[in-house]
Amino acid sequence: MIGLLGFVGLWALGRWRGWGDRWFVLAVGWWVILMVAHMPMQVENPLARVVGGDFGGWLVFGLLAALGLGYRSLLRAVRRRKAADPVAAAPVAGTFREAELERYARHILLREIGGAGQKRLKAAKVLVVGAGGLGSPALLYLAAAGVGTIGVIDADVVEGSNLQRQVIHADQRIGMPKVFSAEIAMRALNPFIEVRPYHRKLSEENAAALAAEYDLVLDGTDDFDTRYLVNRVCVAAGVPLISGALTQWEGQVSLFDPAKGGPCYACVFPVRPAAELVPSCAEAGVAAPLPGVIGATMAMEAVKHLTGAGETLMGRLLIHDALYAETRVIGVKRREDCAICAGKRAGAAAG
Repeated sequence: MIGLLGFVGLWALGRWRGWGDRWFVLAVGWWVILMVAHMPMQVENPLARVVGGDFGGWLVFGLLAALGLGYRSLLRAVRRRKAADPVAAAPVAGTFREAELERYARHILLREIGGAGQKRLKAAKVLVVGAGGLGSPALLYLAAAGVGTIGVIDADVVEGSNLQRQVIHADQRIGMPKVFSAEIAMRALNPFIEVRPYHRKLSEENAAALAAEYDLVLDGTDDFDTRYLVNRVCVAAGVPLISGALTQWEGQVSLFDPAKGGPCYACVFPVRPAAELVPSCAEAGVAAPLPGVIGATMAMEAVKHLTGAGETLMGRLLIHDALYAETRVIGVKRREDCAICAGKRAGAAAG
């Protein structure tokens, strides 16, 4: 009886003093009792009468206690490991995990987004064409914002010259396809999203089917052939398009959505400009932070469009001059004779 009371006292003292190894203290106490008080001897041991019980009883008691404590420790370790995995235990569709609620709390606090808007972001599917200067910040912010499914298509690999402005990539991933490098960065930023990397060039053969799978397309490419292709397939599929472009110190962004009455890209830029008028970044250079400004603006427009917050750039073209710190917005209109979207607008109106 005294031995049992001693065990209880040791445990209570360890808990009060915050001993992390109080179970070790108890084990030592048990061993002392077992070895000193009840070790079989030739003569009667007076300590055995003090602690009570017999050698066999204390031995069985210690073994059972060890098994119980071992099971308890194993169970706690499993629970800690499960709790450490933020993606474990997927919630019911349309709801958020506790970790997601904490992550998106600043969004949910905004009355223009709130919980309903964040659910729309979670349910949305966005395709980003190009994982370069504009795609890098756009992809990172879409991932951070909680867009549920993000596709990214690009045929290039990471090069050292990209890292001056393409912030989604890293020196250790030089030579890796950009879409897989982007996937690594996005998943590291937000494990609750789905990333779909397409390591290929957007072409006439795959563009239409790919765009039709998504609710919104962001075009951050640097060649006009791809821009006009993306515009055509988005108009045909009725998918809104956010297009960005930049050169040297200046960039521009707009949202094109003919199905909602706005112009398409071809309405605003019906004729491809001469190559010498719009040189590429490789030919003319570009200020490192400029793609971040324009790409982040594209992501902001995506969040607004998907949640219904504020006023988007549909029917307006934002032009940012970083060299002189000037930003202006001009109105753009649809052309009634546009070969790309005129028929789609008529069909939408008739419907």
